[in-house]
Amino acid sequence: MDYGIHYYKIDVAKLVGFSDSDWGSNIHDRKSTSGNCFSLGLGLISWCSKKQKVVALSSTEAEYIAMTHASTQVLWLRKLLEEIGEKQVDPTILYSDNMSAIQLAYNPIHHK
Repeated sequence: MDYGIHYYKIDVAKLVGFSDSDWGSNIHDRKSTSGNCFSLGLGLISWCSKKQKVVALSSTEAEYIAMTHASTQVLWLRKLLEEIGEKQVDPTILYSDNMSAIQLAYNPIHHK
């Protein structure tokens, strides 16, 4: 009864995302788990935790896969928000805690 997500009226509802993964935590198949959550203003509106379909060979790869999954969710959420009249004019920020995966995402030269 004392816990919950509280939503308050705000002037600007900005979509922000967070992405993370573990590396090979499943002891049976060594697959990683991706997780992401998205807030619009002051409250969460979407979250997901899912086992990755491939075995990541490094923590960078596991985080990059998680960021890719979160990016597809960003595109879907932005389209949904546009349809209900809350179009996002600024880019959506996606936070991640792995500097190698972030640098990989910013540099399209050394990967496909």
